[in-house]
Formats: sequence, C-alpha cells, structure tokens
Amino acid sequence: MAQEARSGGESSQVTTTKVGNHTPAPPRLRHTDPHHQGQSTKDQTRHKKAHSQEPLRREINPKRSPIGLWAGWLGVGWIEEWAKAENLGEPSKMERSEITEEESKGAAEKKKIFVAGATGSTGKRIVEQLLAKGFAVKAGVRDLDKAKSTFPGSNPDLEIVKADVTEGPTKLAEAISNDSEAVICATGFKPSWDLLAPWKVDNFGTVNLVEACRKQNVNRFILISSILVNGAAMGQLFNPAYIFLNVFGLTLVAKLQAEQYIRKSGINYTIIRPGGLRNDPPKGNIVMEPEDTLYEGSISRDQVAEVAVEALLRSESWYKVVELLLKEAPNVHLKSYFGSIKQR
Repeated sequence: MAQEARSGGESSQVTTTKVGNHTPAPPRLRHTDPHHQGQSTKDQTRHKKAHSQEPLRREINPKRSPIGLWAGWLGVGWIEEWAKAENLGEPSKMERSEITEEESKGAAEKKKIFVAGATGSTGKRIVEQLLAKGFAVKAGVRDLDKAKSTFPGSNPDLEIVKADVTEGPTKLAEAISNDSEAVICATGFKPSWDLLAPWKVDNFGTVNLVEACRKQNVNRFILISSILVNGAAMGQLFNPAYIFLNVFGLTLVAKLQAEQYIRKSGINYTIIRPGGLRNDPPKGNIVMEPEDTLYEGSISRDQVAEVAVEALLRSESWYKVVELLLKEAPNVHLKSYFGSIKQR
C-alpha cells in the first residue's frame, strides 16, 4: 500500500539522457483488437461505446461517513473543474493500440514503455522486468543523478528522461514523446506535513499522465494503486490500515479519485491494487481478486512488477481493476487470473 515519493518541482526544460547507444524505436504500429476481428465497423464502434459509457460500479457516498462527505465534496467534480481550468478538455474515447506477447519479441520490433516513478522501489523493478522481457524502456524520473546510480552501466534499450508528474500534462507529453506504446504509473508521494502532497502526486499527477497520453495518442495505461482505496464503501472505515493510510491528506481517497478519472477517460487501462508492499523476495504465490475484495495482507514488489508487465501482454487485462496479495496458494498463471476478473 505504501507508494514511492514523486513530488516537488523540476526545471521547465525536459532533459533527455540516454544510457548507452540508444537506437531510435521503429515506427509505431497500430494493432487490431482480437476481440473485434470479423466485426463490422458499426459493431466495433458499438463495442467501444459500451466501454466508454459503462458506469462506475461504486462511488463514494457522501452520506455514509465523514470521510465520504469530505471526499464527495472534494471528488470528481473538483477534478473536472480543475481539468477545465488547465484546458485539458473532457475525457473522450481513445483509439486502441495494444501490445501482445508475440509483438514484444525480437529486437527489431521492440516496443517502448514509459515508466513514471522509475527510480522508486516498485518502479525500478518494473523497469528491470520490462528489459528482461525484451521491451525498450523510457524511464521517467525526477532526479537524473539518482537514475544513473539506480540503473548503472550501459543498456541500449534503456532511456532516462526527466519527468515530474506534478508539472502538468504538456511537459509530461514531451517526456513521453510519440515513440512510447504504453505508460505504467508507479509514482507515489512521500509522507510529510504537506496534506496536499497525496493530491499533487497520486491524484493530479496521475490525471496529468492520462492527459499526456491523450496528447501523444498513447492508448494503454497501467496504474499501480492500492487495496482499500474504496474502503469506506467496503465497510472498512475503521480498518487500521485504512485509517493510517488516510492520515496524510486522505491518500486513499486521492488514489480512488484518480482511478475514477482513468475509468472515465476512455483509455485502455489496467488498475493494479496491491496489498502492503514488501521489498523482500516473494515467499508464496500471487492471489488475484476483483476490485473491492481484499482489505489486508501484503505482497512482494517483485510480484507487483511481474503483474504490471504481464498486463501489457494480455488482452484479458483490458479495462479491469485487480487486487493482489501473496499467499501460500496454488500457482495460477496470470493469464488465467486476468481472464477470471470481470469488467465492470
């Protein structure tokens, strides 16, 4: 549940630093959705509209609790007003561009993935696993010097760029550029007395990334969130973990509002809600459940990274919210897990 720090200002110039001799990515390919093969154009349009118009399963009910009342007042409406003020426009359905397991193979056809929060404890594991799976990676970081020490050596498939999610979608779009096929958001605020920090990073920062994707026509977005973000609606208002994680500026409420923005945006998303994040190696197997199911437990960051990378390869993960824990349980392939979760 704990996330990495990604707050504070950066310079107005987006700086790019390449590790090793980086070969420019090949032209981006637009792929056919396997679920739409054999369908007419009208059928495909109707299928897309069904996703974009699908109502959210749950919203925070302002009448249920003091936190719900506060969050309801501070919620999606406020975000939309802020988005209008920033001239971000209304969410609209995006054209799909998907990555499949076969397409990730072969150096000549490597897809580049932008990772926000790449030097964080979870983000760096995502970068490492993407590289191991044969992807090219653009690592978005706030501190270039830290990035160089986090990713030592030379790797032609790794590009490091300066990117701060709090600086707005225009600068982020420059960092993402038009050569990224997907974005993985692994950012998180650093606990402090600044009660707006969770909203700057976990809420507005995530919204900025979605809008940056819109500017660059990047249509695949994976978010690392947290279990219990919808704890009030789950009846977990007095869960110690829910209380603790909301002490610093209602962190979980901020994350939930960002999730809702993503779901309404039309972008092809996978939202991953892990339990408490651990740095030690995995000791057990991943258990995946539907949204608003898990309210306790933990998981290794290595396994969270594994699920994030696997989501890129599996169409079964499209438009879904999944929750993760580590347990002594049978080892189930992630493709089967993703397929068992219903879209909502």
